[in-house]
Amino acid sequence: MIALLKRDTLTTWRSGGSILTGILFFLSIIVLFPFAIGPDTGLLTRLGPAILWIGALLASLLGLDRLFAQDLEDGSLDILVMQEHSLALMVFTKTIAHWLVTGLPLILTVPLFGLMLNLDAFTVGVVALTLATGTPAIAFIGAVGAAVAVKLPRGGMLISVLILPLTIPVLIFGIAATYGALEDPAPFVSPYLLLCAITLFTAVLGPLAAAQMLRHSAD
Repeated sequence: MIALLKRDTLTTWRSGGSILTGILFFLSIIVLFPFAIGPDTGLLTRLGPAILWIGALLASLLGLDRLFAQDLEDGSLDILVMQEHSLALMVFTKTIAHWLVTGLPLILTVPLFGLMLNLDAFTVGVVALTLATGTPAIAFIGAVGAAVAVKLPRGGMLISVLILPLTIPVLIFGIAATYGALEDPAPFVSPYLLLCAITLFTAVLGPLAAAQMLRHSAD
């Protein structure tokens, strides 16, 4: 599993395209919102955490179609399916590698993009914490969609359509936890624990469902 993690991480990192595309798409969303809202800095600061969460969610959807597509192209996907090792564990490892290269860079850019939205350091830290907790769940949910569309032509759009409704709870509790830490009457612990529970739940169920779909597509 360590060898698979290193292989997928290095392969995705060397390709570079998906990383830069995700960051640029994230930046585009952050830049467009001030134009839509207007010059009201107070409103921009109030909506800043939600804007960052929406941008990170949409940017995380990019590149999911490549999660298994490259293995399908070079034939290694069939080898992974036929091996005696747990396919679900391999899917889990590949998803973690995908998140490390595509999801983690988005979190690292939050301080820079937070300045563009007039957010203070504490707010940026809370947003980064909730994103670090919630974005792995998006990746695990996305693994299921990538497994469904692995052999379909132009499956990238289909993956987004399939998994976007499933990521709404992640978005809801992520934003709720963020504002709970920033606003005194609002609770932080309850939505944050629910966000952690969703991530843990998808970390188990997502690889199992994706492995089953990969086996079905290989038959």
